[in-house]
Amino acid sequence: MFAIILAATLAATAAHERARDLGVPFDGQPGPLNAITDVAGVTVGQVTLIEDHADGNKVRTGVTAILPRGRDSLNTPAFAGWFALNGNGEMTGTAWLDESGQLEGPVMLTNTHSVGVVRDATIAWRVAQGGADASGYWWSLPVVAETWDGDLNDINGFHVKPEHAKQALDSATSGPVAEGNVGGGTGMICHEFKCGIGTASRRVTAAGHDYTLGALVQANYGLRESLRIAGVPVGQFLPVQQLAIAPDRSKGDTGSIIIVIATDAPLLPQQLKRLAKRAGMGLARMGSFAGNGSGDIFIAFSTANTDALKGKPLEQASFIGNDYLDPLFAATVQATEEAIVNAMVAARDMSGQSGIVAKALPHDQLVRLLKQFHRYARK
Repeated sequence: MFAIILAATLAATAAHERARDLGVPFDGQPGPLNAITDVAGVTVGQVTLIEDHADGNKVRTGVTAILPRGRDSLNTPAFAGWFALNGNGEMTGTAWLDESGQLEGPVMLTNTHSVGVVRDATIAWRVAQGGADASGYWWSLPVVAETWDGDLNDINGFHVKPEHAKQALDSATSGPVAEGNVGGGTGMICHEFKCGIGTASRRVTAAGHDYTLGALVQANYGLRESLRIAGVPVGQFLPVQQLAIAPDRSKGDTGSIIIVIATDAPLLPQQLKRLAKRAGMGLARMGSFAGNGSGDIFIAFSTANTDALKGKPLEQASFIGNDYLDPLFAATVQATEEAIVNAMVAARDMSGQSGIVAKALPHDQLVRLLKQFHRYARK
């Protein structure tokens, strides 16, 4: 058996070009890393599983962990909201998220059939940190979301184990975030090209103050024909031999996407749900129509109002007035769109289960089309 198990968070990003490096134009001003970790306190950890078994099965999967407050996510929740544009997918913990308006712990991303093991492992990880309540036990309803990687990955082999979720959590750091064929996005395909994890950020001025907003996506959705990048109908112009070869994709949009939005702007849960809804507009810019078979599920959280989330009997929180939210709405759309393109640009060709080969988006032909449609951003 040939096996690669990687904890991927840091310098791996530098090894691949990003969308802006290819001249793809985007609206808005990114943060210094153009990543969700531009939001102070947010950390990301990823474990990538690539294995070729002697029985012919291929492992192409992993886990991605997003901690809103880094290690302090163990002790202090964050205001949050979520939204399902189309619900053919899973995100655990959303009933309590709706009820409480609080995200208590990390957001975990993995494949469809590993949600349970990652959820249980996340609870065990939290218990192992100590400091349980008076009963001696942590009470925990983790948020774990998924997309289907069964085209490339032996998904029914259940290769994601508790130690992989723990490793992703323990390795979570600030700084650059690896993209493409990494973490929970290892075996993902979007618009019939190899895809995976992508991230981006925006600097925002709202209500007279400067804030940062970041997006991270696990992208596994969409049809080739509908793909648009920077407004260019890319999917209609790329030759067939450049496409991912995957069974049943021609039957319709049967993939999914998870979008995580983070910001340091002070927002209440219902306002964060409004942000989560706007992530769908960034997805629409890519040409998605959220097909019946797609799980398009989004979550947004704020790292502000730390003192208001300490569990005191009477809390006070600050928030931006609704009339001043438009810059954050725009930033959500922009960061989501760029994160998806970054996921596609960073991805590389991958062979997997049953001889399926997922071809990456051809960079040279993307640049040619951007120039042809006068959308090329010269550096």
